[in-house]
Amino acid sequence: MKIILKQDVKTIGKKDEIHEVSDGYARNFLFPRGLAAPADAGALNQARTKSEAKAHHEAEARAAAQELAAKIQGQTVTTKIKGGASGKLYGKVTGKEVAELLTQLTGTEIDKKKVELPSAIKEFGSYDATVRLYAGVAATFKVKVEEL
Repeated sequence: MKIILKQDVKTIGKKDEIHEVSDGYARNFLFPRGLAAPADAGALNQARTKSEAKAHHEAEARAAAQELAAKIQGQTVTTKIKGGASGKLYGKVTGKEVAELLTQLTGTEIDKKKVELPSAIKEFGSYDATVRLYAGVAATFKVKVEEL
């Protein structure tokens, strides 16, 4: 029997996917729990429409991420922070601060979790960093730390 999943089912697949399962499994387990619906002509058409819309939105999101990555690629963001005479900082530069600098640079909100620093930046200097904007879309840039 062909079914369309309404929710993720660990042993079968993900939501909105079409699968072939045994009649008994569908009638006795999936349908009563609301995990699946029979795949009739109308439901199949609706599932295809949803998958096409999802693919379109993912393509738009990927294109926007690639455009943003092109803006960031090779740029240098500079932050000024207090530090000691030995070149050590009073504190450290975090992903949150770098994300705020990138937001100012691009005008687009960047999540701090997407910024990857080589390690905790605790000294003055220039560091390479990466921002992962989308699956498979990343941009490298430099973080320059100067004394205030």
